[in-house]
Amino acid sequence: MTHYLDFEKPLAEIEGKAEELRTMARQNEEMDVEAEAKALDKKAAELLRELYGKLTPWRKCQVARHPNRPHTRDYINTIFTEYTPLAGDRNFADDHAVMGGLARLDDRPVMVIGHEKGDDTKSRIARNFGMARPEGYRKAIRLMAMADKFNLPVITLVDTPGAYPGKGAEERGQSEAIARSTEACLGLGVPLMSVIIGEGGSGGAVAFASASQVAMLEHSVYSVISPEGCASILWKDSEKMREAAEALRLTAQDLKQLGVCDRIIPEPMGGAHRDRDATIDAVKRTLVDMLDSFDGKDADTLRAERRRKFLDMGSVGLAA
Repeated sequence: MTHYLDFEKPLAEIEGKAEELRTMARQNEEMDVEAEAKALDKKAAELLRELYGKLTPWRKCQVARHPNRPHTRDYINTIFTEYTPLAGDRNFADDHAVMGGLARLDDRPVMVIGHEKGDDTKSRIARNFGMARPEGYRKAIRLMAMADKFNLPVITLVDTPGAYPGKGAEERGQSEAIARSTEACLGLGVPLMSVIIGEGGSGGAVAFASASQVAMLEHSVYSVISPEGCASILWKDSEKMREAAEALRLTAQDLKQLGVCDRIIPEPMGGAHRDRDATIDAVKRTLVDMLDSFDGKDADTLRAERRRKFLDMGSVGLAA
């Protein structure tokens, strides 16, 4: 069943009418509605181009959160071969909000780590909606250390509203775990490539995305706080999320301009959820290209370039 966002309601009506006509024709073979249905299809395609040709930052947030977007598990199952999941932080538990393990990308061994939100009510609850606890970040640290030891490039897929802020997580050292995961990213002597595939929320995302190169899907977002949270703090009104989204400059296009994002991966017209296979294929091509760009670079060079990238980041906006 197609899930439509609030701003897509006019599109839902047109596509719904076209599907209704075709359903009636299937029930009555004497009816010929194909010409009318095709006219509606054309009108829907034009409206889709119009809607997605001028998405506001808030609408991009909605698209980034679309429940039918491909998630980390989809990318792992499709892009990588010989995926061997590795579980647990060897201290407290296995956090199901974080997936990770050994795999091959075009027959090259890599370590892949990512947030997983789940795709139905049961799996979303089990995955804690992609909000990692301390043990999730400590699992990621363990896998990054293993990758560094065996000279394996690290790929992270980021899709989280933020780290889990619950009492238990805080008691087990959430902020320390996030800080150490960020430190682990910066200290890797192997290539680290990150792709923001949906939401990149706050330190929970930075802990995976302090990378040599960061790519973002066209309609993904990456920010220090959610628009709703920002609006609640600045204006004491979460309904001002549209204004907050504008102020946060959280879109891939803004972040490319600011030097936070290195590459933007185009999405199919209407967003990644409209053609999941094409989106996953585009991410794979980008990852292969990024991986190739690190050929011949030793550990010291990789660390130095990553360090310089982040030290220079603030000066980009000042220069502009």
